[in-house]
Amino acid sequence: MLKSTTLALLMLVVTGCAASRSFYILTADGPSPSGGGRGIGVGPIMLAEYIDRPNLVLQDAPNRLAVAEDHRWAGDLSASITRVTAVNLGRRMQSGNVRTYPWQRDEEISAQVTLDIRQLHGCEDGYAVIEAGWRVYALPERRLKASRTFVAREQLAADGYQALVAAQSRLLARLADDIAAGMR
Repeated sequence: MLKSTTLALLMLVVTGCAASRSFYILTADGPSPSGGGRGIGVGPIMLAEYIDRPNLVLQDAPNRLAVAEDHRWAGDLSASITRVTAVNLGRRMQSGNVRTYPWQRDEEISAQVTLDIRQLHGCEDGYAVIEAGWRVYALPERRLKASRTFVAREQLAADGYQALVAAQSRLLARLADDIAAGMR
């Protein structure tokens, strides 16, 4: 009897903890165009180790980060950034022919975009920040065409984690603007 009561109590605690968790996704600023266009490959993407986790991250003091235990990404952050960047870049380059890494054949791709996300978190001052190094390679010869570091801040529209993720999504849209300008 004691074991079943303990097990039931443990299940309540676990269920209660799981119910309080919130899951978030990054969003593109609209659908990618349909049809053909220039073949663009996005990826691979490298993430700084402190954000390569299922939890959202905040900088709550200089040189100190807080990990939001109950506020998590709905999936793999690297895959989400790749997907959102591909859609945003497709819109800017007017191409429905954007692939995410790894793609099947290089012959369909004329440019490859790689990203090194060095910072992507919220700050206690009400801003989200990003620092990303990006490179564009011409395929098939894999010749470097453009390279740059993009740094930006985006003010949160409201308090809370949902507003943080929305601001991070807007930062990824601005990153796509920067990459597209470098590709033209």
